[in-house]
Amino acid sequence: MNQSYFYLKLETHQLHMSYKNEVRRVRVLLPKNYDKDEAENYPVVYMHDGQNVFYSSESYSGYSWKVIPAIKQNPDLPKMIVVGIDNAGQDRINEYTPWKITESPLPEDIELGGRGAVYAEFVMTVVKPFIDMHYRTKSDKYHTAMIGSSLGGNISAFMGIEYKDQIGGLGIYSLANWITSKAFDSYIDRKELDPEQRVYIQVGTQEGDDADRQLMYGNMKQAYIDCSLKYYKQLIKGSVPIDSIRLNIFADEEHNEKAWAKHLPECLRFLSEKWS
Repeated sequence: MNQSYFYLKLETHQLHMSYKNEVRRVRVLLPKNYDKDEAENYPVVYMHDGQNVFYSSESYSGYSWKVIPAIKQNPDLPKMIVVGIDNAGQDRINEYTPWKITESPLPEDIELGGRGAVYAEFVMTVVKPFIDMHYRTKSDKYHTAMIGSSLGGNISAFMGIEYKDQIGGLGIYSLANWITSKAFDSYIDRKELDPEQRVYIQVGTQEGDDADRQLMYGNMKQAYIDCSLKYYKQLIKGSVPIDSIRLNIFADEEHNEKAWAKHLPECLRFLSEKWS
């Protein structure tokens, strides 16, 4: 088999975040033969926690989402552009949480969360327009998806509502909505949801890690399952048809990229069902 068949190009950009006055690394994985097929335009999948998306050597857990092997090993998947947006490291929890964290055992003088809306705005008003301008994308909402895990799932769920006219597919892995559950619940209750959105939801029965433990009372494993079930019900109540939602609860799976990567092809398959 010709080696070039497997060649996928990864390009790196540094985009300016005005509210922080710093740059953020954004990487773009192009489909096979992107340069040759000049008449082709492609759907785009945006992924949070970009450091964990492409290479295990960079990943927080030492294991990445394995996006490149997922695309190579599943030739039935439609061609797509995948955009990995790096997280803010120490500031990740603030950027991925749209509301201040008030329901936790943390000392009261520690302020966390609340920068999610400005981060979301950066993604939708800086990153997406940049990608649409510099690459041959299908920029409409039906061909735009967003995937995130844990707090990255929280910000994806928020953005799926806030920017429903621009995002048609969501991959919500190991949703950590327990961190600001009251705020999210009242937010989703007030909003009109998009019945045409497709949402893939996944959670394991052995979720949670040491970092979570500092932020929550009670049964961590159950909290994760409850979050995903509640979000599923909230979508249905908001008139998202049951056929447009895929909910998976996986026995014994943990809170890490290894579990998330395992089911990425299924998520992409589900989100791309309506791509033309």
